[in-house]
Amino acid sequence: MSLRNVQVVLVRSLYGGNIGSVCRAIKNMGLSNLRLVTPRETVDYEEAAKMALSAGDILEARQVFPDLASAVADCAQVAGTTARDGLYRAHAYTAREWAPVFLSSARAHPVAMVFGPEDHGLSNEELALCTQIIRIPSSPNYSSLNLSHAVMVCAYELFVATGHFQPTGEHHPEAPSVMRERMVAMWETTLREIGFFDDEKSEHMMMAMRRIFSRGKLSVADVNILMGVARQTQWRIRHPVDPAS
Repeated sequence: MSLRNVQVVLVRSLYGGNIGSVCRAIKNMGLSNLRLVTPRETVDYEEAAKMALSAGDILEARQVFPDLASAVADCAQVAGTTARDGLYRAHAYTAREWAPVFLSSARAHPVAMVFGPEDHGLSNEELALCTQIIRIPSSPNYSSLNLSHAVMVCAYELFVATGHFQPTGEHHPEAPSVMRERMVAMWETTLREIGFFDDEKSEHMMMAMRRIFSRGKLSVADVNILMGVARQTQWRIRHPVDPAS
């Protein structure tokens, strides 16, 4: 699996909690390699372990490098993230645009996603080592993301781009026309009996009901439930509860 070749590189990280949260985020998305470049000496690795939770194995297996050049020396593609504007940051891609290209290289070579320190991000010199520049779309009112959030967005796009995740489909077949028409007829009877509309407005109101029922796919199970509601409503109207009982 190409994700095994993806290295997550954190440059000059300041806080153990963020490092631990990154471990958890990348494990959620099938990544397992963490490289740290000159983390601050006061980083609290006990705090990191608490935030990593079940991703403590990634934290324990981390590699530490003296500079970014050595951390990415074996990587064919190096994607650096930035939230700032500037001459060297103008040709940025979104993580979604970049993910397929990145994964293509990762099938045969190590590749790296690089994230700068929490206070001011990657320097121009560090970005110069990157083959790609990534910018995560965010509100102009506050464009800077928390480190672990930025890592999660990029890792998520990579994971989705692999195509391994398949959402669970509908287990029940879609309802055929004859079944939907029977349901509509039951609802028309029910709405008429509760006085929701009179004969003069019935055609208009039932066209509105058809539009409501047609806004999405209805499975056989969906239609059975809707008919059950209509049927029970009719029964209650025809068998009112005696207040004295």
